[in-house]
Amino acid sequence: MGDLRGKRLLDIGGGLGESSVYFALKGAKVTCTDISPAMVHLSQRLAIHHGTTLEGLVTPGETIGVPDESFDIVYIANTIHHVESKHKLFGEIRRVLKPGGRFFSIDPLAYNPVINVYRNMATKVRTEDEAPLSMKDVAMAQQYFRNVQHREFWIASLLLFLKYFLIDRIHPNQERYWKKIFDENKFSLSWWIPLRSIDKLLTRIPLFKLLAWNIVMSGEK
Repeated sequence: MGDLRGKRLLDIGGGLGESSVYFALKGAKVTCTDISPAMVHLSQRLAIHHGTTLEGLVTPGETIGVPDESFDIVYIANTIHHVESKHKLFGEIRRVLKPGGRFFSIDPLAYNPVINVYRNMATKVRTEDEAPLSMKDVAMAQQYFRNVQHREFWIASLLLFLKYFLIDRIHPNQERYWKKIFDENKFSLSWWIPLRSIDKLLTRIPLFKLLAWNIVMSGEK
């Protein structure tokens, strides 16, 4: 994203506000949106707790109540795969971006069979509207933005999820695996850290990289 100081940044689907607060601490003028009033309020409290401020806005991502060309950057994390109309969402992101402005997103990818088994098991911690992204969604983004790029993450490192299920005997409905990672330390992850280095290679191999857990996209208006 580069230097964020003085940049107007819109965080769509900001959730608990951790990303919004991080960007605000980097000097961005942040507007955090979410469909949940409680989440927006919590984000603003979190900002105050860390000695900064951000604007909160309760709104769905497809119809954001802000003027055209208001933002330098739009950040949208784990939200694209929840919306009913991705066309509306991409159109709205383009509308609110200034000319030359950029969007950045991260979402789950649809193709890994092991992760799809995990998704089918984790029925109590997932919502019914989830639709992990495919390459068709990347092509859709290219209809709205130029210089669309994408990178994939987590292939070999997904073995950590198998450990949680097969060795630690933690069912996906008991605890979200991506949250359990924060309970780990360098010692407990000593076997896993080298897998991230392997992923730096695997996620650059055409077709094979489609087995990744997450896809990061960026594009320019």
